[in-house]
Amino acid sequence: MNWLDLVGWAGSAVLVWSLLQSRVLRLRALNLVGCVVLIGYNAAIEVWPMVGLNIVLAVINIWYLRGMLATRHDEKTYQVVEVGVGDQFLAHTLRVHGTDIARFNPDFHWDPDAPGRSAFLVVTADEVVGVVLSHAESRGVAQIDLDYVTPKFRDFTPGEFVYRRSRLFTERGFHRVVSPPGMVAPYYHRLGFRPEGGAYVLDLPAPVTTDSA
Repeated sequence: MNWLDLVGWAGSAVLVWSLLQSRVLRLRALNLVGCVVLIGYNAAIEVWPMVGLNIVLAVINIWYLRGMLATRHDEKTYQVVEVGVGDQFLAHTLRVHGTDIARFNPDFHWDPDAPGRSAFLVVTADEVVGVVLSHAESRGVAQIDLDYVTPKFRDFTPGEFVYRRSRLFTERGFHRVVSPPGMVAPYYHRLGFRPEGGAYVLDLPAPVTTDSA
């Protein structure tokens, strides 16, 4: 086996590996890499139908990647829906993803009957991509109990739409948001949170008030 054969096998391996990814952005990116490698390999051995096939697949991947990256911070693509803390669909979502939730949030415990609880679903169209649960601490502090993203969208940060719309917290009298305790691989430094005492803290702006004439 010469080095060119190794390139072909490597490209094929990357393609297969890409199809095993649950994260849609990573799937497309790896698939694109595999296609580019196989374009070079098949061009070198002059198998032109395979060159054409991989060019088409590469263009498709680029098209989808462009759309994903262009809308990852778009509030028209991702919406925040507040639900009741005892909502049955929320409970179903927590059950379905229970094992994965425990993996990234080992300290998570949710008591919907406790006072001061709030629950938000982040959705795209009719698909749930994230869950944010919180409760009220003293002195206007909102403690996040869970900030979970489903595996398919884990290369994105849909929870940002909850924090970006600070009125979801300021209208409840909060001036500060604190990240979940013990969360694995937190991403809050990318959203303007600052580290404080083993957690991340976001100071919210004061609510805007209008004086009536």
